[in-house]
Amino acid sequence: MSTPTLFNVAVVGATGAVGEQILKQLAARNFPIKELKLLSSARSAGTKIEFKGRTYTVEEATPDSFKDVEIALFSAGGDVSKALIPHAVEHGAVCIDNTNAYRMDPTTPLVVPEVNIGKVAEHKGIIANPNCSTIQMVAALKPLYDRYGISRIIVSTYQAVSGAGARAIDEMLRQSKEVLAGVDPEPDILPVGSLPVKHQIAFNAIPQIDKFQDNGFTLEEMKMIRETKKIMDDETLEVTATCVRIPVVYGHSESVYVELKQDFDVGEVKTLLAGAPGIVLQDDPDSQLYPLATDAAGKNEVFVGRVRRDLSNPRALNLWIVSDNLLKGAAWNAVQIAEHIAASRA
Repeated sequence: MSTPTLFNVAVVGATGAVGEQILKQLAARNFPIKELKLLSSARSAGTKIEFKGRTYTVEEATPDSFKDVEIALFSAGGDVSKALIPHAVEHGAVCIDNTNAYRMDPTTPLVVPEVNIGKVAEHKGIIANPNCSTIQMVAALKPLYDRYGISRIIVSTYQAVSGAGARAIDEMLRQSKEVLAGVDPEPDILPVGSLPVKHQIAFNAIPQIDKFQDNGFTLEEMKMIRETKKIMDDETLEVTATCVRIPVVYGHSESVYVELKQDFDVGEVKTLLAGAPGIVLQDDPDSQLYPLATDAAGKNEVFVGRVRRDLSNPRALNLWIVSDNLLKGAAWNAVQIAEHIAASRA
């Protein structure tokens, strides 16, 4: 039996929510690691983290941190990625970036393994992980795109507060307690944007995720629009999005209207979805079975249900898509890409 190829791996942003999930995925998948380097900001450097029975000390991420690193997974924010990834690539590392820094760079593959894993081969040292909301939607729509073609997508998202970080989770929980106690909460975190105005998230829905752009859409909405076209490699796709933050801890939900280019049978659509990689079909209205954020939390799959023909357009479908935004929406997607790279070098 041949000895497996092992890799020197770095996780940048190891103390953050996504970094923590990346480490859990690497351990659960028994990723072939020779040496592991955990990196973070200076503020978090010195933190102790357990990984597969060994204690690691988190180091400050610097341009010199990537000597001998072969695979680097970044989840420390766009500014960090822009500052450090060029140095990591110069040292010979393949960088898998969870931020928005390189997603729309024309020379950087934007990869969802169930959709376009072949794009990994085109990398020049950097592979971008798409936005969490985009990942789950394109993973579910890919089998329909391949079978029928897609002309138009209208998506409304219902996104968990964990997408805005640990402080947003804390704020939601604090505000919930305050409202139940009859105290007016003082919002401090959401929505994340350029303005100082903040809104209550407890028992509320905030129709803003990220900063507003000149066209009236938020950056989150524009990410979904642009990334979907790039991942599907189809600039003719008509895509529009409305992204909403809701008081759920983990798991993004999406209501998706999709116009197909060919006629379809709903039963065949469900069969395609049920057989698609990484997709779990939960669609039994008689039993009130459909995807729920509480059920998707902690799972790697994308869950799809409420599949039905649209009443106004016979060539359109309505679907409900749910996935854990920190797993398939970030950490698991990145580790899948890393596994593909490792397998290609074995």
